Amino acid sequence: MAAPVVPSSFQIYNSYVEDPKWQIKFTIIWCSGVALAVAVSVPSLILGLRNGRSLKGITGISETNGYQSAHSDGKEPPPARRRSRRWIGAWNALISPTYWSPPKLGLNLGQIMVLSAYLAAVLVCIIKDAPLISNPNRAGFLALAQFPVVFLFATKNSILSLLLGPGNGYEKLNFIHRIAGRAMFLAGCIHGSLWIRNHLQYGLPILGPQKETSGVASLALLCIIVLTSLRPVRRLFYEYFFVIHVLTYVAFFVTICYHTIYASPWIFPPLAFYGADVLLRLFRYRIKDATLTAQDAHMTLIRVHNCDDGWLAGQHVILRVFFSNRVFESHAFTILSAPPSYSCLSSPGFLLAARNDGDWTRALNDYTRKKQEQLQINKKSEGDLGAFVQVMLDGPYGGSSVDLGLYESVLLIAGGSGVTFTLGLLDDIVGRCVKLGRSQGERTRRIEFAWCIKSFGQIEWFAPMLIDIATAASNSTIDLHISIFVTCLCDPEAVPHIPNSIVILSRPFVQNLLKDFISLSLSSERKDSLEIGLDESQKLHGSGGGVAVCASGPESLTREAQNAVAGLGLTMSMDAGGIALHTELFTL
Repeated sequence: MAAPVVPSSFQIYNSYVEDPKWQIKFTIIWCSGVALAVAVSVPSLILGLRNGRSLKGITGISETNGYQSAHSDGKEPPPARRRSRRWIGAWNALISPTYWSPPKLGLNLGQIMVLSAYLAAVLVCIIKDAPLISNPNRAGFLALAQFPVVFLFATKNSILSLLLGPGNGYEKLNFIHRIAGRAMFLAGCIHGSLWIRNHLQYGLPILGPQKETSGVASLALLCIIVLTSLRPVRRLFYEYFFVIHVLTYVAFFVTICYHTIYASPWIFPPLAFYGADVLLRLFRYRIKDATLTAQDAHMTLIRVHNCDDGWLAGQHVILRVFFSNRVFESHAFTILSAPPSYSCLSSPGFLLAARNDGDWTRALNDYTRKKQEQLQINKKSEGDLGAFVQVMLDGPYGGSSVDLGLYESVLLIAGGSGVTFTLGLLDDIVGRCVKLGRSQGERTRRIEFAWCIKSFGQIEWFAPMLIDIATAASNSTIDLHISIFVTCLCDPEAVPHIPNSIVILSRPFVQNLLKDFISLSLSSERKDSLEIGLDESQKLHGSGGGVAVCASGPESLTREAQNAVAGLGLTMSMDAGGIALHTELFTL
């Protein structure tokens, strides 16, 4: 005869048995989401592995015994594959609404959907069949389950960035790190506040016993981590934020392990992620000689010597310059040139640009100008002189998620110093088509380079580079046009002459730029279709060779670019052969 079974309504809820099951369920949910994202990115990853983009720079910047400049073989771009381009156009048109971005939020619709699903999963796992009022342990268990997510999406050298393909670096995934941290804070507040309520209700001491004291300390540390990581604090007091962030999460690890024995299994994955990040960083660190050149009182160019390969256009490095008493500070800067083997610059190399946008960049510019003045006095020379320093490089990281060579038309839009990103992409794609002779089947025919700045003097920062690239493109199959939009053109006669360029006294509207560019591209495509004898149905449906749009600069500009692509509509996107978008906004 079987033993009697206690009815479920009379059974006591055992949180130490039931709640860990919900930790596992939550882990399965977010891991499934990651697996889906990786599966969608498989074609991009395979393509990146074939052309060498995915693993480029994984071991850091490299140097050789010198480079040999490549030369063009005069190849015409290969004809577009209309059927595959039609499928790409349909896919890009399908996902384009997710690019839409509301003002002030700093997220697009796709990111908002991901965060909403993540928070919904957390809340369901906390609330479902849990007697939170009498036993709020479920929320505490779910707070512990956030540890792997927080660290997986925070480390610079993450296996996930590699699996998602080029252009999906830590800076693109960091929004999930932030929401996971806030989800941990929410779950911790639910757990802690309800336990404090129960202790007050039954007259139990809140402080005194180790479990309660360590729990209150853990919650206090978590509050400090979240409050000091809010955007205003990060932007205004980044150095303090970084120090506090590192110290408090170490202390939080210790206190949470004292608080509960169930924390230990969830501590090991973050330690593994962090350890792998530190190990890979050791392979990427470089200490190099560099020359600093002050373009004016607002811009400093940094030329790092003995760097010949190991990066892709659009990637950035974490730079530490050993000057004055600022040796402990490091900042991210975009590499504004292609590798010397195919760069179009007359003086190629590893180039960075630091615009005065804080006390560190101002101190760097002041230091450089003082050194240049001293050198001019000592050598009595009027030539360009630079300040010689040593720098430490960590990287490269990030980059463009769009391979411009796969698209026949390319629109590059930049605002202010965001031109360092698009200038590197321009040097790269023109060099691949002109210097390397389209060795990987690059299809690019037409490039529109748009740069919006406040004053004509800023054109001088990068005018020599633009002249070199425009000159290289002028004798090739690339149709390059440069548009510089200036909001305060004080001295039009001082504008340098750049081949095939125009300076416009107005602020551009990205939506109008994009529509005009696509319309012109489509008319050019249809003209080519007539010349090669395509039938009418091919000319009208998906005849375009694809358009790549890359925007870099202030948040208002990148948001405008996202909304412009999102609002194009299915018909125009498919007619163009697909519109790929990458925006670069590096903010704290």
